[in-house]
Amino acid sequence: MSAVWLHVGQCGNQIGQEWWRIITEGAGHSCEADRYPFLSRDGKLGAVCVDSEPKVLRKAQKLVKHGCFRESNLIVGQEGRGSNWAYGYYGPPNEGERGLLQRTMESFRKETERRDCYSGTVLFHSLSGGTGAGLGARLCEEIREAYPVGHILSVSVAPHQAGESPLQHYNTLLCLAALQRSADGVLLFHNDEALSRVLSLQSRSPSSLSSPQAQASLSSMNSHIASCLAGLLYPVHNLTTPSRISLGLEPWELLRSVSPVPATKFLHTTQAHTRSTVLWDSLAASTLQMLPRHSPSGNPHYSSAVLAVARGDQCNSFLSSLDPVLRRLRHGHRCAAWNPFPIDYWTDPQDVVSPSPSSRSLTVCSNHSSVTDLLQRVGERAHDMFQARAYLHWYHRYGCEDQDFLQAFDTLRTVTEEYRAGEE
Repeated sequence: MSAVWLHVGQCGNQIGQEWWRIITEGAGHSCEADRYPFLSRDGKLGAVCVDSEPKVLRKAQKLVKHGCFRESNLIVGQEGRGSNWAYGYYGPPNEGERGLLQRTMESFRKETERRDCYSGTVLFHSLSGGTGAGLGARLCEEIREAYPVGHILSVSVAPHQAGESPLQHYNTLLCLAALQRSADGVLLFHNDEALSRVLSLQSRSPSSLSSPQAQASLSSMNSHIASCLAGLLYPVHNLTTPSRISLGLEPWELLRSVSPVPATKFLHTTQAHTRSTVLWDSLAASTLQMLPRHSPSGNPHYSSAVLAVARGDQCNSFLSSLDPVLRRLRHGHRCAAWNPFPIDYWTDPQDVVSPSPSSRSLTVCSNHSSVTDLLQRVGERAHDMFQARAYLHWYHRYGCEDQDFLQAFDTLRTVTEEYRAGEE
């Protein structure tokens, strides 16, 4: 086992619970050895869960009773962080040595020592919450400083454009800038895209005929994100040993495949799955339908690198149709001309996304320039608020300064310029 899985805040823990449900329940349909990367030697999951309020982690307590989680790895506070990045990042005044940050880092240190060979951290969190964005950013920086050689892969969820909190643009701005400095890669999910995808899937289900006004629940959105993560990070045949033992290399090989340039590290994920023998080329076309093609100003987007993970390939049918699938993906993603090998692929005979004898799924992760739409939108809206001095006193109260905002604006501008330069 090489990774520590760190869940921060309400969003990070709710997605984490769906993720571990897939690992513990869905894994029963695949090789038992595939669970090895997620377990310590005593059979407990290698996860650390932290939140500033106890409500969300009560569900994780059930996994403790079932022997899945280690109770000492559930770090719970008694007061929230008020959707304030600064409050989450710096913590309450005079918090002392038993604060959330210190307790989390202590549990994290013990968990790394249980690894056979610690290779990195997978961090689950949101970009807009006080705990997820603020404490998540701080933990990312602390882990980078304490374990400089280890990888950090962040699973980050962006808020709805329509607005979840008056502070979400500040929080997203500051968190994205921190991730750019400390993380090796950011698997970026958007609440709006997850909502749209879930509604699309529900509209195709037979039950939609009896309830045409069905709405997507938060749980179904979390399940969709966890399903995409399972498609990418669950062990694949390509990366196992000759004796079919997984070493848990998927997160780090993902970074190697889709982050060829360290300055551009924001990753977009799409997924299509079916319970019938639909052609792989058709699944590839379905993933492209969910890919943003143009910016609001009409400029076409591109991908600098793409990874396709085919699961349920029991008869090597994916390999037999490899050329047309890769051609479709290369054309649909407008792969950058400067990368001579822009597309990588993994295959596995079992489909953990939707386990059944005939199911298959295709999960595509790309380093896609559509992230610049988010960076520009967040930067513009946060800058308007900053110019009006709106809500800044809430951040100054906990130690955040104007210079932190100015540095974050500069970081996001630099990332946007890097993506534009990559297309040229």
